[in-house]
Amino acid sequence: MIVSILKSDEEPAWDAFVRGLPSGTFFHLSGWRHVVERAFGHRTFYLLVRRGAEICGILPLTHVKSLLFGNSLISNAYCVRGGIVANDSEARDALQGEAFRLACDLGAGWIEYRDAASVTASIPRNGLYANFRRPIEHDDAANMKSIPRKQRAVLRKAIATGLRAEIDPAADRLHDIYARSVRRLGSPVFPLPYFRLLKQVFGEACDVVTILHEDRPVASVMNFYFRDDVLPYYGGGIEEARNIGANDFLYWEVMRRAAARGLRIFDFGRSKIGTGAYHYKCNWGFEPEPLQYQVVPVRRRQIPEINPLNPKFRLAGKLWRHLPLELTKVIGPLVVRSIG
Repeated sequence: MIVSILKSDEEPAWDAFVRGLPSGTFFHLSGWRHVVERAFGHRTFYLLVRRGAEICGILPLTHVKSLLFGNSLISNAYCVRGGIVANDSEARDALQGEAFRLACDLGAGWIEYRDAASVTASIPRNGLYANFRRPIEHDDAANMKSIPRKQRAVLRKAIATGLRAEIDPAADRLHDIYARSVRRLGSPVFPLPYFRLLKQVFGEACDVVTILHEDRPVASVMNFYFRDDVLPYYGGGIEEARNIGANDFLYWEVMRRAAARGLRIFDFGRSKIGTGAYHYKCNWGFEPEPLQYQVVPVRRRQIPEINPLNPKFRLAGKLWRHLPLELTKVIGPLVVRSIG
C-alpha cells in the first residue's frame, strides 16, 4: 500500500473514485485544489493511497497558515464537507497517518476533518452547524405542495410579483449581491476571482441563477451539481429582496430547474444552529441534520474556535456591517484567505 500526492494525470481516476463511493462528495473533487491554489495561494496536498495499481482511498488537504488564525491542515478548506474517502480501514489508517506526518513537517497545530467518520485521537466538533437536504419530486406541483403552508404562501406571493430568473453567464452580478448580503451579516466576502474560478473549473457542474425585479438583479446564487444533488452554495439578496420575496423565489427556481433536469436531492447546505438562516431552511420543511467535524491536535492542545459565534469575533462583525461596501470587497478577501 503506497500513499502519494495526486498528480495532474491522475485527476480523472481520483474523481471517478470519489463518484464511486457514497462518502464521496462534490467537495472531494480534484478541481478544488486548482481553485484554492489559484484564488488564495494556499498549498494543497491531495493524498491518494493505492493497493497495487488500484486507488483505495483519497484525502484532500489544504495548508492554511496565517497570523490571525494559526497554522492548520483542513479537509477540505472553503468547503462544508471533506475528510477521508476510502474502501477500507487499512486505507483510512494509511491516509490519516500520512496526514499527521505531513502536519508535523508543516508545523501545523491541528488537522480538521470536515466529516463524521471515525478518525483516531480526534476531538469532535459538534453543535455548531446543521445541514439541510431532502428529496425533490418530478413535477412543480408536488414540490410546491411539500413546502409548509406558511412558506408556500410567501412563495406564491413572490411569484405573483413578476420576478423572473435567468442563468447568469458570469459571476459578477452574483458577487456584488453576495458582498452586500454578507456585509449585512457582518461576514467578510470572498474575492471575485474565486467565483470566476469555480465556474471555470467545474464547468457544467456549476451555474449561477439570478433573480431580476423590473430588470434589476436583486438576488443570486451559485449552485453545484453532483450525482443527483443540487447544492445552492453562495447566495444572497440586496436589502429589498426580502420585502418582495426574491430570496424565496430564487431557491424555488433552483429547485424547479433541478427537478426539470432530473435531479432528486435538494441540498440546502449548512447553517449555524439557531441563526436566521437555520430557521429559514426549517421553514421550507427541511429537517436539520447536525454536522459533525473532527479535529486532530498536532502541536496544539487548545484548538481555536474560528467561527462568528465566538464572542471574540462578534465586535468585529458589528463593525464590519458599517464599513463601505467597496472597502469590504478589498479587505474581505484578505480575511477569508486566513480562515479556510
